[in-house]
Amino acid sequence: MARGRKAKGLGDTIEQFTEATGIKAVVDKISEVTGVGCGCEERKEALNKLWTYKQVSCINETDLIWLNEFLPTKPNQLTIKMQEQLKAIYERVFNTPYRGSTCGSCWRDMINEIEKVYKTQTDEK
Repeated sequence: MARGRKAKGLGDTIEQFTEATGIKAVVDKISEVTGVGCGCEERKEALNKLWTYKQVSCINETDLIWLNEFLPTKPNQLTIKMQEQLKAIYERVFNTPYRGSTCGSCWRDMINEIEKVYKTQTDEK
């Protein structure tokens, strides 16, 4: 993994650790001498799939305008249109499909995650 590249998941993090500590160099040398592959790349990809880190994107201008109106009020009941908008924002910001349910606490948690990014982004301006 290139130095300074952001880890996509646990596999990348372990690879960074083994490179920094010299473990990877030893494993690579043993593989070279024995002719037996270590399986590191496959293991890294499998771990990245199992434990992927959230890749957060900035909230676009249209969504910021909508959130400026929505977040101060945070209604107790969300309309279908609000749910669709929140789901779309979540999926754009976190680059992942929303896999929540229809329960109120799931929507609350999703809104809180979006709000954290919103506050970070609007505080920087």
